[in-house]
Amino acid sequence: MLFLSRPIASSIFFALCVTSLTVNAAAKLPPSENVSITDARVRPTHPGQEVGAAYMTLTSKQDVKLTAVESDVTKSVEIHSMTMNNGVMKMRMLDTLDLAAGKPYALAPGGYHLMLFDLKKPLTEGEVVNFTLHFKNKNNAEFQQKVQAKVQAEADSSSEH
Repeated sequence: MLFLSRPIASSIFFALCVTSLTVNAAAKLPPSENVSITDARVRPTHPGQEVGAAYMTLTSKQDVKLTAVESDVTKSVEIHSMTMNNGVMKMRMLDTLDLAAGKPYALAPGGYHLMLFDLKKPLTEGEVVNFTLHFKNKNNAEFQQKVQAKVQAEADSSSEH
């Protein structure tokens, strides 16, 4: 049987407490430190157009899932993927988008993107659209992150959605 003096036992207990606090703090990073969101933009729409598209680049520090998106310009935002197979475009709604730690995911024309359905009004160049992105980590802990996206035309009009 191992016997420790009181000062040694106290030191070990203190070290374990500090280690536990450090590990717990790292596991509960604020969302802004978990997922970096850059290049957020929304394509302008025409009067009467009820569907829009949003793009951004997501890079997570840990494996997470993008589970839902909300916006102030619509009641319905869907995560989509787009692929071309034998000259046929296939667009699919995704329930979630898995983000691997450290890998940037470009939500861009021709690939993953956000579809904005039933727009409340046309989106004009220069406006700002607010989004709330909902995530889950591998422990199923949920967190959300807000981002603003500027409405701007694509530089290359051949990338129309």
